[in-house]
Amino acid sequence: MTRIVFLDRGTIGPSVRLTGPAAPHELVLYERTSPGEVIERLAGAEIAITNKVPLRRETLERLPELRFITVAATGYDVIDVETCRARGVTVSNVRGYAVNTVPEHTIALMLALRRGLPGYRQDVLNGEWARSGQFCFFTHPINDLAGSRLGIIGEGSIGQAVARLAQAFGMETMFAAHKGVDGLGPLYTPFDEVLERADVITLHAPLTPRTRDTLAMPEFRRMKRRPIIINTARGGLVNEADAVAALETGLISGLGFDVLTTEPPAADNPIQRVASRPDVILTPHVAWASAEAQEAVWKQVVDSIDAYLAGEPVRVL
Repeated sequence: MTRIVFLDRGTIGPSVRLTGPAAPHELVLYERTSPGEVIERLAGAEIAITNKVPLRRETLERLPELRFITVAATGYDVIDVETCRARGVTVSNVRGYAVNTVPEHTIALMLALRRGLPGYRQDVLNGEWARSGQFCFFTHPINDLAGSRLGIIGEGSIGQAVARLAQAFGMETMFAAHKGVDGLGPLYTPFDEVLERADVITLHAPLTPRTRDTLAMPEFRRMKRRPIIINTARGGLVNEADAVAALETGLISGLGFDVLTTEPPAADNPIQRVASRPDVILTPHVAWASAEAQEAVWKQVVDSIDAYLAGEPVRVL
């Protein structure tokens, strides 16, 4: 009987019923797994399911029976794919499940920050409306999305979906050419031009050595319109210390982050330090997590296991 171990079941909401594959199997669930527990828990397992638990070379080399890893996410930076390839371990991920949930979360962050909603909500709770003596008051900037320019870094399915929603709000959208790359064609606006013209910049790219620190202080200094920066993709795409410095010195006008380099954040994370500001929204990596999207993730995980056991693996990395 095939032994399947899910190392971090807690990354899928409790409302999702975890059905198993069609073939005879033993499915073992762990709410969370620390690095020191991985080898013991995967001992004897042919299939591992992970969302954020890393599987690196030194771990993989001690798991001779492991033959298949299915990542319950699109990003697979937690997996040493090269070592898996060398050891004959097939790796699969899930794709396309987030084309509604992440774009909607992205637009929600844009709307909230452009309209000053976090600040106004806090002011109302603090009694400012009652003390104002009139029907409204103006303590935070309010700007429309309509007529503003959106720079999108990442032209995949999620970036494209964000563009469609933004255009429905009347935004002008620009897909940034890859940093340091010219001649990509008419879809793209030169990277530096996006930095200079955008009122909002949103990131929808994978985290790789090439994309790490896509936005850091050199880029923030080129931003002429003090844009809002949205990151619902991967922590590390934006240098967090530089982003906070840019916010505090007026180079940008807001941060909407759903992802951080280290999750959960350490106490000294610079974004955490400014999270209570009215021009900052920090959400706990839940842009992907609508009820519909979570169901779709698990269905793809099970489908990938069924396909592997049938000898025809899908979405192979």
